[in-house]
Amino acid sequence: MKFPSCELPLATLLVLVVISADLNAAEPVAGRDEPPAVVALDPVVVEGAREATGNGPSKQSVEGVFGDQRKLVDVPRSVTAIGADLIDRAAIVELRDLQRLVPNSYGANTFGASSLPTLRGQFGELYQDGLRRQGGNNGLGLPLSFNSIEQIDVIKGPPPVAFGSSQRVGGFINLAPKRPDLDTSRADIQVQAGSWDRYRQSLDWSQPIKAGQSAVRLSAENRNEGSYYDFVNYRSQSLFTAYRLKPDRDSQLDVGVEYFNVDFADNAGFNRPTQQLIDDGLYITGQGVQADGSTVPAAGSVVSPTGLTRISRRRVFTDPDDRNSAETVIGNLRYERTLDEGFRWVTRALYQHLEREEIARNSFVEIIDGADTFNLRSELSLDTEFPLAAFAAAQTTTFGVEYRFHDILGYSQFTTEADNPIDLTGPIENRRIPLSAAQQARLVELRPGLFVSPGAQYDVDGDGSGDFNTSDTTDSTSHQTGVFVQHSIRPNAAWELLLGARGDWFDVDAGDGAPPPGVTAARDGINRWLKAGNAALLFKPQTDITLFATANYSESTSNSLGGGFVLGAGNEIARENFATESRLYEAGIKWAPANGAWYADLSLFDQTRSLRNRDGSNSGIQTHGAESRIAWTPDRHWFLQVAGSWIDVSFDDSVAFQDSSNVLDAFDDSRPDLVAGTGVGSPSFAVFPASSNRVPGIPRVQASGLLSHETAFGLGVAINALYTSEFPLDYQQTVKIREQITVNASVHWDVKAIATDFRFDVFNLTNEDNFSPVFEGGFFGSTLVFPEQPINVLFSIRHRFSL
Repeated sequence: MKFPSCELPLATLLVLVVISADLNAAEPVAGRDEPPAVVALDPVVVEGAREATGNGPSKQSVEGVFGDQRKLVDVPRSVTAIGADLIDRAAIVELRDLQRLVPNSYGANTFGASSLPTLRGQFGELYQDGLRRQGGNNGLGLPLSFNSIEQIDVIKGPPPVAFGSSQRVGGFINLAPKRPDLDTSRADIQVQAGSWDRYRQSLDWSQPIKAGQSAVRLSAENRNEGSYYDFVNYRSQSLFTAYRLKPDRDSQLDVGVEYFNVDFADNAGFNRPTQQLIDDGLYITGQGVQADGSTVPAAGSVVSPTGLTRISRRRVFTDPDDRNSAETVIGNLRYERTLDEGFRWVTRALYQHLEREEIARNSFVEIIDGADTFNLRSELSLDTEFPLAAFAAAQTTTFGVEYRFHDILGYSQFTTEADNPIDLTGPIENRRIPLSAAQQARLVELRPGLFVSPGAQYDVDGDGSGDFNTSDTTDSTSHQTGVFVQHSIRPNAAWELLLGARGDWFDVDAGDGAPPPGVTAARDGINRWLKAGNAALLFKPQTDITLFATANYSESTSNSLGGGFVLGAGNEIARENFATESRLYEAGIKWAPANGAWYADLSLFDQTRSLRNRDGSNSGIQTHGAESRIAWTPDRHWFLQVAGSWIDVSFDDSVAFQDSSNVLDAFDDSRPDLVAGTGVGSPSFAVFPASSNRVPGIPRVQASGLLSHETAFGLGVAINALYTSEFPLDYQQTVKIREQITVNASVHWDVKAIATDFRFDVFNLTNEDNFSPVFEGGFFGSTLVFPEQPINVLFSIRHRFSL
């Protein structure tokens, strides 16, 4: 795929033009005799080697969550900040790896390629430098590269007013981009090789242009990876360029551009998830049969069991002829200036272009033919004092205005999928679903032989019923304009009150991106105000302890494919998709002694939110729980963290949807010695009545630990472990994933004489046969389950250059 107007060479050229202008025109600022000061605004700066002192949570900061940069202990939410050093220690490469460090972050495998985090039992939002990125279709979309990222801030609960409205309110991640070093030239190169022909190479180079004033950074990553699983591979390239300009002590400009392309596989794991499969690896064989005798997988197919066999964990639901790729360009700009003492202005901008194409042989189609997002936010912060009783109270007020434009043309087709009828032990042809003439008639031919759903319903034959299968096809454009204010009052060193309010005006136009021939494409528009507010109180009974309580209310949209809007009943945009409410109440304590070695926190929370269902409707969800962690980082040689959480997630008097009501529905009762089948057929698209039942796929207890040590001569070891309690896979709790533990370990030797670090990682050290759900909310709980990888290794060599 090629971008007609924003290919990588052009994006890179824009950065180089700015650099060239800087090289030719940078002069000392008139009226200033002193050299410009160097201000490090980033929470973590990546140096060639690790910091000489400990850099644990007590010293870490996050930015923009509640105004300016704040230490973790002063943020009235549960927060985990993961800097470059900790990313390396925990071997974090993808979003699911965050559960090694972050409590209440266990989530589904999302068909082997998560594009969104899971936090407190729900998909979380993804921000970059405080601005929301695209994340595919409800997490099924674009894998994420950390090549351009320097720090990962994980914040629980809805985004605060400065970050704006979001349908994903369990939590969010703010990615801090890499920034150039204004004073030091440095570079490192890394090569890696691992089990199943996994190969990775990366380069990170930073170079001052004019010392203390301007610099450039380049980061590149290439991954060419085979897989343990059949017909799975991962090939990606990421190139990131960044430029920093500090013309004087009061202002700074940061610009960054990333190009990322990836070819990967949609890995659905095992189908027919019986308890025998989970506990003993035993799979029930036999191809499903339709009522007319056809063995092509379809809704209502019934399997007559033919045997019970031990299935290889490699033999997952994939197809060598599936096509799945994505390509994106992301540009970031940030300008900040101190206008006067205590008077600051910050402007952030983000542009992202995304294309994605998945065409699967089981008839699933998801194509994003172009999704463009432009986000611009300006903030003005003012520090003042005002008389309060007998003393002066410090206060900071931040006013902000934001505009977000999003346009997408996308095509979708998931109405003819049928997973349980397929016998994975049979030939590949068992997995393929050639569409019948009747099925094709209810779809639209986008390309020769490629059929997708129209984006609206039409009654072509005039019988009073719709003639088409609809999915998530859309041609939509949205404009979001928001204003907000965030206010902090500090009457003394012990107390702080935070208040925030925001309003967003949405103007949305959505139409059918693939209307049937001879039909006028349906289209609808909607305008809505959405509101949000937050309040928090912090109290320090002593300097090293912070108590906090926070409340948050937000209204948000419920989006579909690529963040777009679809037409629902009556070919109209569903009004209820603009009335998705969330409420959070959270209280906790944070402890950070003055010596900086220890840090601990504990949070209790209660939250209501919604879950977007496969048909586009929303179900209410009630969540409450607790999470805690304790860390010890006395110096750069030691790091210890233990984290734990408990969560209860249930439907809030709402309906639930599942691919089939029970895995037993896939089988008939001809072999009661193998399985007590019901003969209902699968898929049957079950709808369960409103209830307060437990949401499947989420363990109530999660615990993790990481311990690493490096000696003075560079030899280091690390071990981390993750535990999850038993949890139901499906709504009726027919099948359960048992208690699980995963242990990873590494050893490395940083040979300082040659500036080279040798590292050896072992993942799943105890070779556990672990499983995970494939998607959030339990829809596929009676249909699919993901077998996690067995023990595997990765060898890395990193060499540092001082330029």
